[in-house]
Amino acid sequence: MSYFTTLLISVLAITAYGAQANNTYDFSGKIIDEQGAALDNVQITLNDASFESSDSGAFHFNLPAQKMLQFTFKKQGYYPSVQSFSRYELTTNKFENVFDNITLVKKKTGRVMLAFGGDVMMGRRFYKPYFGDEVLINYETNLTDSKSILAAVKPYMSIADYAAVNLETQIAEQAPKERAKKSVTFYSQPELLAALTWAGVDYVSLGNNHTYDYLEEGLVSTLKHLEQSELDYSGAGLDEQDALKAHRQRINDQAFSMLGYVGWEGSTTPTQSATAKHGGAAYGSMENIVASVSKEVEKNQTTIVQYHGSQEYSDGPTGVTEQRLKSSIDSGAALAIAHHPHVAQGLELYNGNLIAYSMGNFTFDQNFSSTQHSFILYVWLDEGAFTRAEIVPIYLKGYQPTPATGMHRYSTMKRLKELSALRYTNITQSGGHGVITADNQAKKSDKLAQQVSFPVGTTVASLHHLPWHKSLAQVGLPNEQIAYRLGTNLINGSDFESFDNFSNAERGWLFDREKIAVNDFGASGTTSLSLTLDKTPSIFGMQSFRRVYKASSPMTIKAKFKVDKGVKVNFYWQGRKTRQKLFDAFKNGKKNLIQSVTLGNSKQWQSVEIDFNSPRIGYRSYRVLAEFIAADGTQTQIDIDDFALIEWQTAYSKSEQPNFFNLNAKQASFIGLDRPVNSPIKLTLH
Repeated sequence: MSYFTTLLISVLAITAYGAQANNTYDFSGKIIDEQGAALDNVQITLNDASFESSDSGAFHFNLPAQKMLQFTFKKQGYYPSVQSFSRYELTTNKFENVFDNITLVKKKTGRVMLAFGGDVMMGRRFYKPYFGDEVLINYETNLTDSKSILAAVKPYMSIADYAAVNLETQIAEQAPKERAKKSVTFYSQPELLAALTWAGVDYVSLGNNHTYDYLEEGLVSTLKHLEQSELDYSGAGLDEQDALKAHRQRINDQAFSMLGYVGWEGSTTPTQSATAKHGGAAYGSMENIVASVSKEVEKNQTTIVQYHGSQEYSDGPTGVTEQRLKSSIDSGAALAIAHHPHVAQGLELYNGNLIAYSMGNFTFDQNFSSTQHSFILYVWLDEGAFTRAEIVPIYLKGYQPTPATGMHRYSTMKRLKELSALRYTNITQSGGHGVITADNQAKKSDKLAQQVSFPVGTTVASLHHLPWHKSLAQVGLPNEQIAYRLGTNLINGSDFESFDNFSNAERGWLFDREKIAVNDFGASGTTSLSLTLDKTPSIFGMQSFRRVYKASSPMTIKAKFKVDKGVKVNFYWQGRKTRQKLFDAFKNGKKNLIQSVTLGNSKQWQSVEIDFNSPRIGYRSYRVLAEFIAADGTQTQIDIDDFALIEWQTAYSKSEQPNFFNLNAKQASFIGLDRPVNSPIKLTLH
């Protein structure tokens, strides 16, 4: 008997497929234009191989298996498209329409393609990481290391006519002498600017709450280094008038203005926003936004607003942020891009113009998991009018932006789809990316029937394999006695399929680095971890505390293990109390035993499901850990896969229609039953 959860999917009307046989890939797809017509003779580059689409726009590959596949689609007179997929995504029939009609956008007179990323800094833990992790930037190889951090997204940013990010740091060769009176301040080395230029970035917004971290000295240094760089900028200055000044730029012979603002003045003296007496960021008051946008629009400039506001780690904008962004559009801005929450928020087509409420992080050293899923946003404007946007999901793997694949793609795109739908904005699919069009029409979608099977003794199954662009409409249970609930996973990359992709190591897991190895097999995929045990207990689990969670929620730890000898596993939760220092919590925080399990030496995958409740009060964050103890005290090996922490978003229900009272339930990545079943359940998606 194989004790691991399997997901059996029956896919209807597949136009693109992937399969693996004899260590080769075999998959097909189709390339179309914006009107849905086939594009012939498209040049397709896949890693080191080159192909061409047929007269009908179709393509077909049969190639040796590789860990990651990056496609570049090029045709004369069209903007290129770059798409990345993991081995697992392309070697399983669980993914519907992976290459579902990849769309290329035509180049034409008056059309401009813009690209946007979120918050950027390369200080702090890039040089001095926590937990003994590898140093990412060394002073003696600063520029090379900084470029390496951005290497995975360079192909994506470079294809735009003009690309922008939010520079949330001051620039200095060493820490300026005087520091603002605030708990967190940033500065980054000047090589960051050269690395951004190398990666395809053209402009940085300075309108944020870290532009004045080291007061006037830090701001003068930042402006000096920007002037010496190839980057354009706006959003800060040596006085209020200078800070509110737009950067004007010709792009494809179109006149553009770039404006940046911070959403609050700051409570310290001097303030973080510029005044007549000192420098700082441009204050994005309603009056300042309306006046400065109107000034640019009156000069026939296509005006782009970037705004830094709202609450950190929240699902949506504050009322102040929303009103200011919409007022900027009402004043004539063509596009509004926001940041600061450090997590991705939804998008909205407002009066025909696009608003992105939070881009999340682009390159940042926050080490808790809720901040690691974000996106690159492409926007096409025709004579300044919105025509199309494309969303490239991003995963910050060890602070490094990388294309999101597998469960990271699902988590990012599902969140953006559901948050945008609340604002009546539809996101459809182009390959692994999301698309918003000016007509805002939902793509016609046939119902999709899928079956989820639960092996003997298990009650929890992953839904990460479902297509992110479809919604759960019905749950068909085998009998009326069974109830189900829906949940989300609080641990990034828990299937380990992207664990060793790209050049940077995964930093979300706690384990003994000298005793861990990566397997080329898995319980439910193609990758798992192998940990060597000896007479000393070994700890495995979440390296950082989960900062964003719901108190007093039903939780389940689900994991799969394979052992050669008997192993005892103790599962714990450890919290950081409300006023506790971070490293004191890591070192001294009480480990609360949840449950102990003994794994037999079956040499087959064994599924473990442990229920508990998240901390109720008094904690700001928590994590889960597993302690492995070899039963006989001698050396052995344990294989680990699918180590998930599931926060249940609904109560048990027997209703065929899911109860989506909780927004997070619409982003469900797991389904759980109240008892084991002997037959599969049927899911209907639309």
